[in-house]
Amino acid sequence: MEFLAPMVVVTTLILTVGVTVILRGPLGRALADRLAARSAAHPDDGALQELRHEVEDLRGALGEVQERLDFAERLLVKRRDPEIPGPAR
Repeated sequence: MEFLAPMVVVTTLILTVGVTVILRGPLGRALADRLAARSAAHPDDGALQELRHEVEDLRGALGEVQERLDFAERLLVKRRDPEIPGPAR
């Protein structure tokens, strides 16, 4: 079980960074353009409101992922160098 925890942290880090890179690259821009084109072609207020709510949900999820990434990074640093002090309590 001791070996599993670092693998979970590393896997989470890799997936988070990978998804972030993909969505910030050309694929993310293409997806955003396509969503914008659909929205412009059919200006349905209900669909627009739904997309806005979805964006807000995604922003919240991204914030949570960033917090988890920060936590995972702190854990990795503590494992590598136990002399580095953690946050003051």
